[in-house]
Amino acid sequence: MEYVIIGAGGTGGILGAYMTKAGKNVTLIARGEHGKAMKEKGLTIEKMWNQTKETIPVKVCTMEEYSGKADVILVCVKGYSLEETIPFIKRAAKKETVVIPILNIYGTGGQLQEKLADILVTDGCIYVSANIKEPGCLLWHGEILRVVFGVREEREHRPVLNTIQQDFQESGICGILSDNIKRDALKKFSYVSPIGAAGLYFHAQAGDFQKEGAPREMFKAMIREIAALADAMDIHFEEDLVETNLKILADLAPEATTSMQRDILAGKQSEIDGLIYQVVRLGKTYHVPVPEYEKVAQKFEKQVRK
Repeated sequence: MEYVIIGAGGTGGILGAYMTKAGKNVTLIARGEHGKAMKEKGLTIEKMWNQTKETIPVKVCTMEEYSGKADVILVCVKGYSLEETIPFIKRAAKKETVVIPILNIYGTGGQLQEKLADILVTDGCIYVSANIKEPGCLLWHGEILRVVFGVREEREHRPVLNTIQQDFQESGICGILSDNIKRDALKKFSYVSPIGAAGLYFHAQAGDFQKEGAPREMFKAMIREIAALADAMDIHFEEDLVETNLKILADLAPEATTSMQRDILAGKQSEIDGLIYQVVRLGKTYHVPVPEYEKVAQKFEKQVRK
């Protein structure tokens, strides 16, 4: 199958490199100096946990340069860039194409489906921590690499989703075809939102959360607030989300930070609205107290909400 991955940063770049290395037909959509460097030299991945480097030749082009028709489109951009992918997806898709958004913001699949009524858009999320270190080079912070995806309604299931899962697995990616993607996507959000919010509040790295102290306590409290919201939304977890997310955190390099932290500190556009302010809005909608989120939102209320 022909895969197109929109975005070649810490999410799309890692997936594209691994799938390409496994012999899958993958085109990365990238622009600017990062795209240019990958075209010329390939994509280099540095692993923080063992200090190794690997450069993988990848197929790269811009949206304007791509002229094919994809079987699967993985959308791996920041939430604020989602809208600009829609015209490209319409042009690059055919009737049978499956679109899998893999973003930090909860509920992206349903929002995208409204704009792409003629093709199937699933929901999805990824467990990976990486960022662009320099053009053509990704810095990977921890060994975890897991993609969870699935349809929101059982009637939307297609056999090709099983093939996609198999392609992930053959590429060394833990691919999980979920039978309850609303729950599983919110489970991922229960990690990425609290770690981003608490990290921003304390200007903290992963190492600050891996030991006892105020950052770790805020992180745990925010996970509990997400769990309370989930109950109000009739989404229930059998596991202890705090315990699950602390295990994920333990596997990161101590120097790791979140993309939202890095973007805000650099004065760039960020996902603060979807990762922090949206939780405050949901708290009001479902009448669930979210005092830790409100504290962070208040501290950054002058931050441009993008």
